[in-house]
Amino acid sequence: MNDPLPLDRVRVVLVRTSHPGNIGAAARAMKTMGLARLWLVSPASFPDPVARARASGAGDVLDGATVVDTLPEALAGTVFAAALTARRRDLSLPRLGPRAAATELLEWCARGEVALVFGNEASGLTNEELGLCALPVTIPASSDYASLNLGAAVQLACYELRMAAMGEDARPAPAERTPDPATHEEIEGFFAHLESAIVTSGFLDPAKPRRLMPKLRRLFGRARLEKGEVAILRGILASFSAGENK
Repeated sequence: MNDPLPLDRVRVVLVRTSHPGNIGAAARAMKTMGLARLWLVSPASFPDPVARARASGAGDVLDGATVVDTLPEALAGTVFAAALTARRRDLSLPRLGPRAAATELLEWCARGEVALVFGNEASGLTNEELGLCALPVTIPASSDYASLNLGAAVQLACYELRMAAMGEDARPAPAERTPDPATHEEIEGFFAHLESAIVTSGFLDPAKPRRLMPKLRRLFGRARLEKGEVAILRGILASFSAGENK
């Protein structure tokens, strides 16, 4: 695609999509707005002729789709992920609407690849999946009937991304002016290291974890960790372990 707008670093990720027609509708929605990078997490059926028919000219987006088994695989290499969710969640990060979220996503595009994540048509994303994303996004639908088709949700979010990309004020700053953000893998590695350290110290009882790790994810999620910051935090954790072994 030869679209000049800065959308080539945006992945649209569909998680556990149950109907192949919705994959095709999402591909069509993406192509009309200049996005081409589709990732599918454990789809019920793909490739599928129904998806191809619903794509209606966006078959190239389907042909280029990456299929993986888990959301962490789909987020590998990204520096920022936003997740569409309609349900209220305990301990969720502050939410944004699609318009404000699109601006933030494009700002992160200057620093690396980003992801826009959509859950299963019936059940959405699990709390664990949502916890892997830095920004919850909610479409302000009517409280009388808030059910939105997956293809329509993808269309709306991609439209907002395109509109943000077309605006002068929304264009991201040059990448060299900002520190390198931590990747998804680096952040998850830090959380695994942190959990291991606080279990070893006795601060976290694995038999009674309560909500400690989700709270810590929320805390560090607000910080938007950089590579150097993750290295410092992991160095601190390693120093604690080294001190106990002396």
